[in-house]
Amino acid sequence: MKAPASATSSAADEHGAQRRLDAYSYLSAPERLEHVAIMRVFCRTLLADLSVPEVMGKLLQAGAPAAGLDADTLTVRLEQLVRWGNLLRSSHTVKASSISEYQRSRARYQLSKLGERIQRDADGVLAEADAAREVSNELLALVERGLRELAELVTAPGGIEPQDGLERVSTLFVQFTEFADSIRDFYAYLGQVLARYDLDSTEYQGFKELLLDYVEAITEDVAFRAPRISAALDTLWPHIPGLLARLDAHTQGLAGLPPQGDGRLETRVQRSRGREVADWEGLRGWFSNTDGQGSQVDQLRDATLRALQSLLANAKRMLRSATGEISRRRDLLRLARWFDEAAPQDAHDIAVAAFGLYGARHLGIPPATDEVVPAYTSWWTGPVVEVPVALRERGSRAQRGRTSTVEDHSAQKQRLRTAASEQAAARAAAADELRSASERFAEVRLTSAALGLLLELLATALGNAQLRRRADTDGKDATKFDLDQAQSEDAELGIRLTVRRTAGARCVLHSVDGDLLLDDLELNVGRTSSTPADNDAEVSAS
Repeated sequence: MKAPASATSSAADEHGAQRRLDAYSYLSAPERLEHVAIMRVFCRTLLADLSVPEVMGKLLQAGAPAAGLDADTLTVRLEQLVRWGNLLRSSHTVKASSISEYQRSRARYQLSKLGERIQRDADGVLAEADAAREVSNELLALVERGLRELAELVTAPGGIEPQDGLERVSTLFVQFTEFADSIRDFYAYLGQVLARYDLDSTEYQGFKELLLDYVEAITEDVAFRAPRISAALDTLWPHIPGLLARLDAHTQGLAGLPPQGDGRLETRVQRSRGREVADWEGLRGWFSNTDGQGSQVDQLRDATLRALQSLLANAKRMLRSATGEISRRRDLLRLARWFDEAAPQDAHDIAVAAFGLYGARHLGIPPATDEVVPAYTSWWTGPVVEVPVALRERGSRAQRGRTSTVEDHSAQKQRLRTAASEQAAARAAAADELRSASERFAEVRLTSAALGLLLELLATALGNAQLRRRADTDGKDATKFDLDQAQSEDAELGIRLTVRRTAGARCVLHSVDGDLLLDDLELNVGRTSSTPADNDAEVSAS
């Protein structure tokens, strides 16, 4: 039975939202300072992919917290960022002098769109999180003038020129977005300041002037221009669909890409502000009550009233404090400083002296058998006795509830067996691929699993190799070494690898992960066998 399209779309939206939320994980991970330093390296580049050594070099140049990471640890950090969706893996042909260097350098990474946007926002928050942002009040006058001029041009005979209309709409929404963002940031800062009830007289005087002068100027300007902007939008509103259609006919941007496959765009396009009816509805809802829930101008007026009430509450508190009615604030701050500077035992003594609260004592529990406590030992300095959980929580030692059943792990065991079977099948397929491609290594491209198995056998064979000393032919006393035949095999997969050193030989292995060149080496791949006839069936690849 096929699932409804709405259910499929909802599941896809939930999966996409979860994937985008996972991209924020690096900001709260224990290694967040290292992750942020790595992301800043990638944000300094455009359309560039970097390998592990290149990232290490840029971290050392910047003196970032991650500059001391080695190649293996840095690779782990980069792979974690790939799993979170902040980075993308890029394929690249690599030249390496050793197998370990090849395995480290074959992976290159580039910045994803979501990762770049999150890191840019994070840097902005880290740089200006506690600063008070000025409200771009002059932009409101520009928005009013732009709407009036746009309404006059649209309603004129012949309408507005498409290019002129596109420029005016883009400018209008850039100005409005900047103004709305500055309003939200300023009132968020004002809210966190007025929520404090520990303002002294100097701080109170400064914030009082800020509220009464600056906020008053903002609200008066908004209240003055909001009706004018609403009137211009009412005049312009019936012409919005025609205006947007005319602009789209003039230039569609990325939305004009030809459809692919089933008629849908393969890539989602986020249009510029002002090119959709929803953008105009948001602009109109900021200044007019269109949905019955109040406009943003009304919310701004209410927020200003609440700010004045908070300021008045602080004023009343300071007056009562001056008359001696309340406020032990200074005493409590001094007590808190004593707690912060005291040792653990001294902190307990301070708490007893300040609040008269003594630690609880449970009677009737004998101490451990190996501890002998004299009768004259004070409970204050005597050893602590372990209290059972049941007695501490319920006041009774009686066992409650039934004995839990043995947990069934059959499902976990079945998953482990399935995973092991799949892994064994993959390795067997890789062994078959190596044996079938051994006569034509230069013509085929190996899979990642086959190349990994070959590198595993090659590392074991080189580890088992024996060096044979031979005299130099030029007659000198120096000696040289030859590599005797080295072998490695996997009896379970039925594959054997023999490595011989041959001067001038070149063995090239092509794979989906890159190309591997082995100089002066010949590889013989065949089946494991105990008979000489089977051993002669091995095939040489060079």
